[in-house]
Amino acid sequence: MTKGTSSMGRRSRGKTHIRCRRCGRHSFNVSKGYCAACGYGRSRRIRRYAWANKKVNRVRIV
Repeated sequence: MTKGTSSMGRRSRGKTHIRCRRCGRHSFNVSKGYCAACGYGRSRRIRRYAWANKKVNRVRIV
């Protein structure tokens, strides 16, 4: 039983996240069934928080 380099090769099986239909980002969790970036699959509204957006000269930069 090694827990170093040789066991890291087994991590490449399957995909946790795929590309989201709604926002296009690579953050749709296949097993949970929702997007971590926009909330697709969990909510009809787009997931958006004030702390996640930077505002420069009162204009939101995504």
